[in-house]
Amino acid sequence: MKLYNLKNVAKILLCGSILLGPTGCSDFLDEKDPSNLTPESFYTIPDHAEAAVAATYAGLRFYGDGAGIFSANWQMLEAVTGTATTETGQNSDLNNLYSLTYDGNTAHINNWYNGLYKIIANANLALEKIPTIPFLPPTATEAQKTKLLGEARFLRAWAYFNAVRLWGDIPLITTPQTANSTDFMPSRTPQEEVYKLIVEDLLAAEAAGLPVTDVSGRATQIAAKSLLAKVYLTMAGFPLSKGATHYKLAADKALEVINYSKANPSTLNLFSTYKEVHQESLKNRVEHIFMIQYNIAVASNPLGDYLPNFKPVTYAGPGGTGSTVPTRSFYASYDTGDLRTVDQEGWFYTTYFTNGNGAKFDLGAPYVFKHFNQTANGTQGVPGTQFNNLNVPLIRYAEVLLIFAEAQNELGAPTQEAYDAYKKVHDRSKLTTPGFATFTQSSFRDAVLRERWYEFAYEGITWFDMVRLRKVFNEKTKGFDAFIGHLNLNVGSGVALQAKHLLFPLGIQEMKNNPKLTPQNPGY
Repeated sequence: MKLYNLKNVAKILLCGSILLGPTGCSDFLDEKDPSNLTPESFYTIPDHAEAAVAATYAGLRFYGDGAGIFSANWQMLEAVTGTATTETGQNSDLNNLYSLTYDGNTAHINNWYNGLYKIIANANLALEKIPTIPFLPPTATEAQKTKLLGEARFLRAWAYFNAVRLWGDIPLITTPQTANSTDFMPSRTPQEEVYKLIVEDLLAAEAAGLPVTDVSGRATQIAAKSLLAKVYLTMAGFPLSKGATHYKLAADKALEVINYSKANPSTLNLFSTYKEVHQESLKNRVEHIFMIQYNIAVASNPLGDYLPNFKPVTYAGPGGTGSTVPTRSFYASYDTGDLRTVDQEGWFYTTYFTNGNGAKFDLGAPYVFKHFNQTANGTQGVPGTQFNNLNVPLIRYAEVLLIFAEAQNELGAPTQEAYDAYKKVHDRSKLTTPGFATFTQSSFRDAVLRERWYEFAYEGITWFDMVRLRKVFNEKTKGFDAFIGHLNLNVGSGVALQAKHLLFPLGIQEMKNNPKLTPQNPGY
């Protein structure tokens, strides 16, 4: 670059020596620096549009980025549920999440805010610039452009859906921002308006010509329908409390996905075993509707904090942080015989093989097996590859089935279709599913919600269920407590859930940067 600048200086001096003749320097004065890319100079060909959407997808990986020693951003959604605890104590921010004493200085909270708004910013840029790019046959088509716009809207909807559930009223930004933008420091927008945009984005994505399914990991029609069903279910509950209209919307949209599965069971279905959920060769397939993509060439799976502390369960020998591990009380609350609790068969493991592939040894406690990559870490007699390419699941078909079962039941009573959806998930546990006639609306509701707690533990879902239901699973009674006043049983908590915990605080630094974000969420 220095040489380039010196050449330009020489041109300027030469122009000065000939007194800027009529033609001598016009080429230089009109020349654009090819190394100085701007949105105006970059978004000119279809490849640039593809790159813009790829960058938006890449932003999803903030989920696994670090949040201080022995911690990553994803742990925020697990520590506060009461189903997890820690074997390490070095990270004060993580400890504060476990004890429900976090505030606007907590690193995880700030990282989530920045990560989600980075996705939104990239999506907004793509949505503004892609329509200006010519997509000309035979190398590109308008259908390709529409598809890319649909993907950008899907990703923006996902980011806003998380943000509005975490903080409530939030800035609603739909265009690229610069320091000169009139709304560069935006105020917070009521949740109702945020949800309106989320629904609009997902409906647009659904109609954008996306493939029905796709093993590449990109957004699909099934992903858009599934996320839309989840959004409608959330809107039916707290805080919007839209009730029956949105339970019906959720049930109808989930049923579209279920009907596709019935017609295409080899493409979309439940895996026959729990171990397949974390089998590297089955990423983006069958049960996995949408995932955050990980590959060692770019970034390896970030869920290593589930590994037990300093126990040799992988090729690397003694290691792991144990900074997120199941509570004994939650593990023990599963019914006897539930396959999800069987060692190395379900969501947990209590033994493993020394250094991944050696002699079997007792771990002394249950640990999360749901995200354990046996291909990378090793298994009995088989050394690990050392390359953890597992994805992070965001939407599984099991969730669509239980969304339908819950929403349909809330419309008056369980139906045979709702029961069948619940039964399909519950049967995989190898427990006996009570007959349809044994359920009332109330008992079926509790059965479905219990199934959600057991099926989606440690997938970043449970906390959002607690908030939308304002209920928390009681591990002792196996019923449900009111959110406010529930005492998490995880070690060192001692603090009951309060009304303020229905939302996270906004980051202190973010509020200093933008005074229009005031007031802070109540109680912080």
